[in-house]
Amino acid sequence: MKDYSLQRVRCPHCGHHTFVDVDTSSGDQDYYEDCAACCNPIHVNMHIDQALNKVELRIDADDEQIF
Repeated sequence: MKDYSLQRVRCPHCGHHTFVDVDTSSGDQDYYEDCAACCNPIHVNMHIDQALNKVELRIDADDEQIF
């Protein structure tokens, strides 16, 4: 599995497509990136499935609430 990858994501606030660097060498991650167009925070959740050699990337808005 590659340690670094550039992934194209869509901002949940404005719909602008942007690229985020995904570093798989540190395991699962949960962090925020700012959208280059609207400057709102994009919540990035990354899960690495070692058994399937796959990276799952979830993108959502900072203001979404899960109950």
